Amino acid sequence: MKYTITYSAFAKAVLTTAFFFISQFILAHSITGFVKDDNGQPLKDVYVLHAISGNHTHTNAKGFFALDNVERGDELRFSHLGYEAGSVIITDENTVLQITLKAASLDLEAVTISNDVETLNVLANVDLQINPVTSSQEILQKVPGLFIGQHAGGGKAEQIFLRGFDIDHGTDIAINVDGMPVNMVSHAHGQGYSDLHFVIPETINNLSFGKGSYDETVGNFATAGHVDFRTKNYLRENKIQYEIGDFNHQRYLGMAQLVDNANTSAYIATEFLTFDGPFDSPQNFDRINLFGKLNYTADNGDRFNVSVSHFDSKWDASGQIPQRAVDSGLIGRFGAIDDTEGGETSRTSVVANYYKDVSDKETIHANVFYSHYDFLLFSNFTFFLEDPINGDQIRQQESRDLFGFKGDYTYRTQLGENKLNLKVGLGLRNDRTEASELSRTLNRRETLENIQLGDINETNSSAYVGAEFFVDRLLITSGLRLEHFNFNYQDALQTTFETQSQTATALLPKLNFDYKINNNVKVYLRNGIGLHSNDARVVLENSADKILPKSYGSDLGTIWKASDNLVINGALWYLFLEQEFVYVGDAGIVEPSGETERYGFDIGFTYQLSDYVFLDSNLNYAHARAINEPDGADFIPLAPEFTSTGGISLKNYKKFNAGLRYRYIGDRAANEDNSIVAESYFVADLNVNYDLTNNLRLGMAIQNLFDIDWNETQFATESRLANETQSVDEIHFTPGTPFFIRGSIQYTF
Repeated sequence: MKYTITYSAFAKAVLTTAFFFISQFILAHSITGFVKDDNGQPLKDVYVLHAISGNHTHTNAKGFFALDNVERGDELRFSHLGYEAGSVIITDENTVLQITLKAASLDLEAVTISNDVETLNVLANVDLQINPVTSSQEILQKVPGLFIGQHAGGGKAEQIFLRGFDIDHGTDIAINVDGMPVNMVSHAHGQGYSDLHFVIPETINNLSFGKGSYDETVGNFATAGHVDFRTKNYLRENKIQYEIGDFNHQRYLGMAQLVDNANTSAYIATEFLTFDGPFDSPQNFDRINLFGKLNYTADNGDRFNVSVSHFDSKWDASGQIPQRAVDSGLIGRFGAIDDTEGGETSRTSVVANYYKDVSDKETIHANVFYSHYDFLLFSNFTFFLEDPINGDQIRQQESRDLFGFKGDYTYRTQLGENKLNLKVGLGLRNDRTEASELSRTLNRRETLENIQLGDINETNSSAYVGAEFFVDRLLITSGLRLEHFNFNYQDALQTTFETQSQTATALLPKLNFDYKINNNVKVYLRNGIGLHSNDARVVLENSADKILPKSYGSDLGTIWKASDNLVINGALWYLFLEQEFVYVGDAGIVEPSGETERYGFDIGFTYQLSDYVFLDSNLNYAHARAINEPDGADFIPLAPEFTSTGGISLKNYKKFNAGLRYRYIGDRAANEDNSIVAESYFVADLNVNYDLTNNLRLGMAIQNLFDIDWNETQFATESRLANETQSVDEIHFTPGTPFFIRGSIQYTF
């Protein structure tokens, strides 16, 4: 049999086929759009799914998204934690979509495992929504595995523990608020001193964190990790709140939206707090916070915000007390050897951020900050060891101006069929302190001797480049950061005027891999070199040959969404630190320490039992040792070994919100040979809130629910009491708060 095809039939087939492919090309568009909440504010990290192909993307900070190969008649689905899911059928591929998502109850089903979004940060913000912080001390504890402790009357920055580090007040963790650094370099009390008390907790919108030194956008102090807080751009509602509780606790809070239109929002917030504490000598603590923020979005999409804050605090303190004084009955657990300790501090800051989308592929961000800071602290750690007549009280004081800026440029492109994001950034920070002082004093009034006194001028300039390369399910992130420091010190105790100076530079490479096995499991390997700078007075010591001690770390971890309502995460990690010299601000001396290594694991989960009940917990283990010391004498004092935090929470159930939270820290060595041990503790807190009306809420919070005796901070210290002829080296501690209840009333409008 013979077949023939006429020319007209062949031409018709070719034209039909060509038309089909051309039409597919024409109809398969890149759909763009914006997603906002029901208040008209852009929503970041909204999950946008193409229902047919399974392709997906996330919205950026402007709420913008773009998704390729979408045809007329296709369905796009939108989901975001805390909002009702939505969908849209594409009827006009040329339309820029405007999507609005309504607020709803939290649902872990909306949590996605992706290389585009850091799931652990999402879960931390889930915790922030389920268990809102009501005090500055609680803010940092939203980072899994991070512990804090207060040991000087509530006004001093907290002591921080993370991944086998006694970070003191911030030496090995970089902390930022709206891009402004919180860590104070070459501080009168200690390197990296980080006082977050200037933040009103209700103004925090979200946080992001990272453990280790794997992010090229973060520099100084990011060895154990970093934490970044972002304040709200607008208020959903105005708020007035009053709290009253044991130990003369009173807190007043006011927040009001001043401007709210299509382009501009502005609000103010204020907080006033008083607290005497459970101590025999009242703390007489009071703090006032003022905060205002303006946010503007131009018609072309440019975004600008500026915030202004002022903080002032004053307190008395009982300090750390020796265990033998309590055991002998000389004082009670809440007594004092020297109750003239205390201090005052203030901070006034201005922070501005500008975001511009130069094109669909290019974004610019600029950040500028200025802060004026004053600090005064009286302490007595050794009592009568150095001066048997007048005692060992010291005064630490400084006045500081901090200025800086950061800028970055991001370019998004394709390398073949794979997405490639490139980023470069620059930064500058200058700290100038006047009269940085350490002096011996008597009763806060009389100066007995100046030990350290001088002016510090320290400049840190930085630059970095980074790349994100998406290859199917694999994300490869690489980066290189350059840090340069210039240290200057004028010693006011020298008879001749002389400026001592020194410079140092470091290169810090990073290389990370994230692999998405499927829609429910991701594994990652992260590697990086970080550093923390030393105090300028350490750098200028002749023996301080390691100016910028580096850290070398790796993480191997996984994130697993085991079911729609259960997310599990785990990581094995290692961290090595070079030789460093530590400036002990309390003594004005330099103490050398050798190489150290730490390794351990983190395990955590978040589980939604029902629409209203959430359960979460994490367990952290760290093995920390000095490398070049003999076995048995190689412990790193106060390095935490086992820690765990977690709890159960009730969210929006029949007008009730509640949470039962716990924190545990195990026994740990207080000195190098583990002959003195800092004792473990397990503390539980409870909070319950009930909405009488849509606008009126009553609340109750209990700290230390089971009223245990616990030592919040503990140190191995050599001291001598007034009636002793010999000094004793033993645990000195600040007692943790006993059962403490407070009530609150809140009105929103």
